[in-house]
Amino acid sequence: MKLLKIVSILVFSCILLNAEPIDLKSKKDGYEVKLQSESSLVVGDNTFFVTLEKDGSSIKDAKVKAKFFMPEMPGMPYMEYIGKAKLIDGKYKLQINLSMSGTWQYHLLFKTADGKVHKIRSSVNL
Repeated sequence: MKLLKIVSILVFSCILLNAEPIDLKSKKDGYEVKLQSESSLVVGDNTFFVTLEKDGSSIKDAKVKAKFFMPEMPGMPYMEYIGKAKLIDGKYKLQINLSMSGTWQYHLLFKTADGKVHKIRSSVNL
């Protein structure tokens, strides 16, 4: 029984150590959008970076925000966290708190200089 516990702990530790940061790419209305995490996702605060490009040029005058949410399930309430990004070193940086493990859906919104709001929907697993 002790050997099974030790093996289980070692396997779980290896899974955690091998977790990769998020690196998602999307296209929306002619824009290339990248969502990246600073490190592998954890329960708690996570740092994300968004880069926007159109026709090979970086977009640095957009307003970017993201809503991460987990729908209500039996025995669990709806959870949501909204973060507004700040442009730092050519990337939009935002902090998102993921309060539990599971699949988090997100809506990434960016408003460009022409006033149009663009939305990307996807999900991440924690």
